[in-house]
Amino acid sequence: MNHDEVTSVVHPGLWLVSTPIGNLDDLSPRSAAVLKSARVICCEDTRHSGTLLKRIGAQPERLIVANEHTEHDVIEDVLTVLATGEIVAFITDAGTPAISDPGERIVRAAIAAGNKVHATPGPAAFVMAAALSGLPTTRIAFDGFLPRSGSERRERLTEVAHERRTTVLYEAPHRLMRTLSDLAEACGPSRRVCIARELTKLHEELWRGTLSEAVAHVESTEPRGEYAIVIEPATNEAAEISDLIIVQEIANRMNGGLSKRDAIDEVTAALGVPRNRVYALAVNS
Repeated sequence: MNHDEVTSVVHPGLWLVSTPIGNLDDLSPRSAAVLKSARVICCEDTRHSGTLLKRIGAQPERLIVANEHTEHDVIEDVLTVLATGEIVAFITDAGTPAISDPGERIVRAAIAAGNKVHATPGPAAFVMAAALSGLPTTRIAFDGFLPRSGSERRERLTEVAHERRTTVLYEAPHRLMRTLSDLAEACGPSRRVCIARELTKLHEELWRGTLSEAVAHVESTEPRGEYAIVIEPATNEAAEISDLIIVQEIANRMNGGLSKRDAIDEVTAALGVPRNRVYALAVNS
């Protein structure tokens, strides 16, 4: 396919191009066509992306590093190129841009400036993990990485525990054990889970069982690579926010060192119930 043929089917604007999460053969022909057409390509790491671009013969005039630290700084640069009617492609190290990866801020800025934004569909680890998990997939909640500590982490864990949809999280290997232990405490040890790693790669691995079994499994292994954790939805009974659940959540936080006032605020936010109800239960418990 020559340059004229490619540009005739790739419209000017910002393109979010999904890239393989492991197996380079998963790059779609359309994604390759966009990357070959782009005057500028934004990427997280020029060395990593350079391997993919060389493989398909893409030779942009310029690569712009747009990672979690630099994305905001390069927005004006990207908008300047888009204003000339050129094609700018945005890729991340793996998967779909703006989905638990850089891209969201540039997309928002491009739209606000009146530019067209396009996308090529492709790999997303959380979608693949959910599909392979054996858990319900009619309704899925993707929650990315949990906050590392503090009230935000406790709030998110409480939300997951009462979520009626299958939830997918991402986690780094060195934090996997702690997250599974926290999930077992928040959701109960018998909640089913699927742990996926190295998806689409030679050593792809999926483990299925309960949260308590998952903790024991990880204790006996050496976690490597990024993980997707797929968590079974809460039952109707578990999802129902009873007075007992509220009282238990308040007690858990106060036992962890929070004041009654801070515990009330956290439980109100985490469970999405009226503050006056939480306050009354805290006072009377």
